[in-house]
Amino acid sequence: MKKLVATIHAPGKLTVLAALLAGLSAPAMAVSPNLVISQLYGAGGNGGSVYRADYVEIFNRGGTAVTATGWTLQYAAAANPWTGKAVLPTFTVEPGQYVLVQMQGSGTAQPALPTPVVVPSSGALNMSGTTGRLALVNDNVTLATITPVTANVVDMIGFGTSATGFEGTGPSPAASTTLALFRANGGCTDTDSNPTDFATGTPAPRTSDSPRNLCGPVVPVAQPIVTSCPASLMRPEGLAASATLSASDTDSVMNGAMITSAPVTGISLGSLAVSPNGHSGSATLTADAAMAPGLHAVTVKFTNGDAQEASCTVNVAVGGRASIMEIQGTGATSPFNTLLMTTSGVVTHKVTNGYFLQDAAGDGNPSTSDALFIFTSTAPTVAVGNLVEVQGTITEYRPSGAPRTYTEMKDVIATTVLATGVSVTPTNIDFASNADLPRMESMLVSINNSLTINQTSYLGERGELTLSNGRRETATNRFRPGTPEAIAMAAANATNELTLDDGVFVRPTTTPYLGENNTVRAGDTVTGLVGVIDYGSTGSGAGFKIQPTTPPMISRTNVRLAAPALPAAGLKVASANVLNFFTTFLDGADAWNPTATNKTCTEGTNAPSRLNCRGADNMPEFIRQRDKIVSELVALDADVVGLMEIQNNADTAVDYLVQQLNGRIGFPVYAYVPAPPATGTDAIRVAMIYKPASVALVGGALSDGNSVNHRPPMAQTFKALNGAKFSVIVNHLKSKAGCASSGVNSDRGDGQGCNNGTRVNQANRLAQYFIPEVVNTSGDPDVLVIGDMNAHGFEDPIHILNQAGLVNELERFVRPNEIPYSYVFDGESGYLDHALATASLDSQIAGATEWHTNADEPTVIDYNTDGKSEEGKALWTNDAFRSSDHDPVVVALNLTPTFADISASFSFLRSGFVYNRVTNKFTGSVFLTNTSGAAVNGPVHVKITGLASGLTLDNATGMHNGVPYITVNGPIAAGVKITVPLVFGNPNKIGIGYTPAVFTGNF
Repeated sequence: MKKLVATIHAPGKLTVLAALLAGLSAPAMAVSPNLVISQLYGAGGNGGSVYRADYVEIFNRGGTAVTATGWTLQYAAAANPWTGKAVLPTFTVEPGQYVLVQMQGSGTAQPALPTPVVVPSSGALNMSGTTGRLALVNDNVTLATITPVTANVVDMIGFGTSATGFEGTGPSPAASTTLALFRANGGCTDTDSNPTDFATGTPAPRTSDSPRNLCGPVVPVAQPIVTSCPASLMRPEGLAASATLSASDTDSVMNGAMITSAPVTGISLGSLAVSPNGHSGSATLTADAAMAPGLHAVTVKFTNGDAQEASCTVNVAVGGRASIMEIQGTGATSPFNTLLMTTSGVVTHKVTNGYFLQDAAGDGNPSTSDALFIFTSTAPTVAVGNLVEVQGTITEYRPSGAPRTYTEMKDVIATTVLATGVSVTPTNIDFASNADLPRMESMLVSINNSLTINQTSYLGERGELTLSNGRRETATNRFRPGTPEAIAMAAANATNELTLDDGVFVRPTTTPYLGENNTVRAGDTVTGLVGVIDYGSTGSGAGFKIQPTTPPMISRTNVRLAAPALPAAGLKVASANVLNFFTTFLDGADAWNPTATNKTCTEGTNAPSRLNCRGADNMPEFIRQRDKIVSELVALDADVVGLMEIQNNADTAVDYLVQQLNGRIGFPVYAYVPAPPATGTDAIRVAMIYKPASVALVGGALSDGNSVNHRPPMAQTFKALNGAKFSVIVNHLKSKAGCASSGVNSDRGDGQGCNNGTRVNQANRLAQYFIPEVVNTSGDPDVLVIGDMNAHGFEDPIHILNQAGLVNELERFVRPNEIPYSYVFDGESGYLDHALATASLDSQIAGATEWHTNADEPTVIDYNTDGKSEEGKALWTNDAFRSSDHDPVVVALNLTPTFADISASFSFLRSGFVYNRVTNKFTGSVFLTNTSGAAVNGPVHVKITGLASGLTLDNATGMHNGVPYITVNGPIAAGVKITVPLVFGNPNKIGIGYTPAVFTGNF
């Protein structure tokens, strides 16, 4: 079965006659009957060591004297080959006696070893003080294997964690400059296990003059039979095959071998051929040429003269000929898995690393697939429509992380074209969440129903689109996590997925499936889909794919909107993720110095977080990013915009963005809200921009620098032209990436992903502390909470805010008509970006929506140039689409005004003006009569509008929207006439003209 990239498809090759001998089982070494290594110290002469030289202590644990002639001590560093060899002079060791062998050492300050010592005649060892291997050998032959099991090895120790050779299950503890290794019980213990036999202690070398330590009788331990058998034997179709099985025993004679598993016709075992010393023997296992295809586990038992026995099992794989349907079988795996098989069929489609072969007639059994993928690893040479016979090994390919395998043929050794121009009729199917695709793997199908594109993220990287029957919504976007409804929805989503691939298992040089405006969007539909059902790696993991044999028909059913669709309203507030907008770049340049190389930020998570580079790599990328973001913000045309993922470098990045935005518009429309005192420890922060002509700042920005918020929320109170105040809080909660291994921030499997515990704490802090603080500071209850909450609509953080009284405006306005979503992940749609209003503000909201500029668009058209073909880079367009990975959220506000124009309730009479030569002022009056028939309650403000340039109303109470006004006491009863004095500054002595207007309420 193929993987997406041919170069990484590397299952073990099974040739016609595979290697028959697997690795030997690791045998136990013989317990030493007399001489053993009883103490070892390798740090001699090192700084802080106890003695100036390395040493090895040898001990006789037996009952008779041993004279060693021509013996060696051989050494290897950790996992290295045996390279050190100390040739020992002839010496004799009595029962219970020690012999001290002095090795190399460079120290002079440390004590010398006690005497007498044995000094090697050549090759004194320079051993590691911590880890290595040491063997006592009764000859001068250099050891060849890491753990030698031969009669000449008298004793061996592997010590320290890096040692790869040892007696038993592992090495002994590590030594050190102050610790030697001691064999237990004064050297008497030998269990053939280094970690059991040895412990560390303060170096205390013993010599032949030291007191004897008689161990008593040593009982020989019977050694087991060690088998050496191949794991498998493959017999090609029509040919005999054989393998040699062997066994050995160092202290007994081998005398028999026999098959003990159930007899299989055609499989036989020859008689045991024993070596001259009787300690080993071998027998030949044969599979004859007439055996039927199949897989047989054959168990062979070996015996010796001490009534011991040991068995091994060989999997005999008999190749043969079978139809594709027989090879596929009715089960989860092929009955011919691992066998060399011959089959035939029609080539229906080719991809870059193989082709699909289908039996044109099929067997009519819906439980078996009629097709098989033939993996060739390189471009196949067959043509579509060829009827071919092919021979190769059947295998079950499991893509990384996949829950199932896919039957295919690999290691093809013969292909014969039998005919050309043969066609196969596609099988008509309806694709739904319960579609039985496993029974149709590799088959040519025609999908009857229309499918919806659910994801475009991997189009440029892998040539893939994720298809489903309808648009899939993230389960926790609609239901509370862990509820039966959420579980059922997630399960249905998991089976409702089919990847439309392009048959190219590397990054495509030309991006497929693009349409109008060089894009294809999630939400578009695909019809007339004909192709072969494939299975393998996808951008989202692993799953079923379709390789189209004819170009699919893609319809732009999810049209791009030039601007958000909202009802007309007084104000618009938006939330926009600007995808790591940084004015400093990875190459050291910045937005003002495109050729600079002095880095002010560092790539990677090991750098302090606020110094991480996360945005554009260089100026060309930055220009592409900047222009798309500016295009989106211009089209949003919001009066207040909350920004997420902007560089946390004070106000530098947001100021630059505002300048670029105003430059695109052509005159200064936007300003930024100055940063609050706390902007967090992350490299990115939240920010706000606004239109001063639409709203005014009330006080400074607030933020919550509590430690739970690594990206603190930011709040600002605004005042609209109609006098209404409202506050906006911009948020960016902890992301779903980077799971803890356990605890509340691990992935709990309920659909909320990683770090939900932190998001819950942040939501509680927002509801219980920060929102009340904003309300108290502003003196106004109207609060709009926006931003990237990294939680879907019904996950815990949003539930907490709903329980605190905030109204979910996307559920209110979007849900009744469609799925609310601002983000697409793994082919499922949901909204991480929110608009939540306090109850008092909710009644003043006229509408809310997401503007789908980003989530539906393929990443190949974004600003980034990394890893893209030249064609992919050229797909970038200076427009709002794919400026980020999140869609902006927009809210329309009709705020209740705090004042009203009641000019129609009054008649006006203007007096003339008198010039005061002392003050140089002009004085006069305007007379107001309440003609409404009812009392007018205060406060009442008289605006003096239409003043010519150079005229000032010097006795004005204040200014409102650039117009002076005078506040008079109320109420004004029906029919009452009041006089409002006017004092004008008129240095140029021009004619004074004005229009009075009367307002009630609070400016």
